[in-house]
Amino acid sequence: MDLIGLDRIEAAAALLAPVIRRTPLVTSRVLGERIGGEVLLKCENLQRTGSFKPRGAYNRIANLTPRDRARGVVAASAGNHAQGVAWAATSLGIASTVFMPIGASLPKLAATKAYGATVEQVGDTVDDSLAAAIEFAEHTGATLIHPFDHADVVAGQATVALEMLEQHPDLGTVLVPTGGGGLLAGVAVALRRLAPHVRVIGVQAAEAAAWPDSLAAGKPVRAHSMSTMADGIAVGLPGAVPFAHVAACVDTVVTVDEEALSRALLLCLERGKLIVEPAGAAGVAALISCEETELALRGTVATILSGGNIDPLLLTRVIGHGLSAAGRYLGVRVTLTDRPGALSVLLTVVGKTGASVVDVAHSRTGTALAVGEVEVSLTMETRGPNHRDEVLGALEVAGYAVRVED
Repeated sequence: MDLIGLDRIEAAAALLAPVIRRTPLVTSRVLGERIGGEVLLKCENLQRTGSFKPRGAYNRIANLTPRDRARGVVAASAGNHAQGVAWAATSLGIASTVFMPIGASLPKLAATKAYGATVEQVGDTVDDSLAAAIEFAEHTGATLIHPFDHADVVAGQATVALEMLEQHPDLGTVLVPTGGGGLLAGVAVALRRLAPHVRVIGVQAAEAAAWPDSLAAGKPVRAHSMSTMADGIAVGLPGAVPFAHVAACVDTVVTVDEEALSRALLLCLERGKLIVEPAGAAGVAALISCEETELALRGTVATILSGGNIDPLLLTRVIGHGLSAAGRYLGVRVTLTDRPGALSVLLTVVGKTGASVVDVAHSRTGTALAVGEVEVSLTMETRGPNHRDEVLGALEVAGYAVRVED
């Protein structure tokens, strides 16, 4: 398969310039201190519809023939691609239908409708929705807009890299959140054409990582598991078009665990003042765990914050998980003898460590409790991993058997 040329990418950039936001490339001092060099964040979470997806969707739809436009377009997605297609089609005056799983996030569902698409909810997974979208396309003649497996989509996503080079020509390493591979393929081929010295690294969630095995096998291979909070990059099988570009142009693909993803989201929110979804924070997750991922960073490092569409309920849970992973939040269960003053003694031990108690739950009815025992659940704010260990150590020295809650 021939790789897309620079002329096709530049044509996409010219087409998108009047309608797509030129998102900022900002410095992250906290990440720079962590790796000992300059780190930049490309804020595609601030793009129209909240992700990079409109770039590829608009470029694909705008290149349809008048006859195909008249028949409309159809897509299947649980979120960002759905919104990108809806916005792009409406902007171009084209009818769009989007199939979404029954359990799709309510905010993403509402946003897709608000951007002008007719939304149909089918099945429990995106694969179920995709099957329905393909059937719809066959029956109506609508064009299926694939989220990543088309050259026009890859060319549209490649415009992110053009902007980055214009904003900071002296890049050395670029990290790209990676699911189906459209964004990674576009960024990589653009950089190979214009700045071949730049090291390009794809980042996947370890619990939904099809790319390492696919690259090792020399062909797309389906992921063994699909269990990650980073639903935006939870794609089971890489596309053939992205695979050809990634195999030819990407230096390596690494994976990050769920703890790193939640810590990365928290860092973006707390230190960068940026709302980023777990998938969009994958590159940041790789940087904060760079000792494990062995990134071999070169020069000025940039990572793409690929999206910011996160359900507020998920955001609440991920923040809690991120605080715990960062040693800022500690939940424990302690079994006490049920006698007057026992809880007060426990809280005194905690208070002397300087931890701040957020919540206390006191129960005498647990099935595992013996007569005369009571279980206490404590939620505490701590000042980091060392302070967290200090609190647990103080409880152990005081003779308490402690179970740490996730």
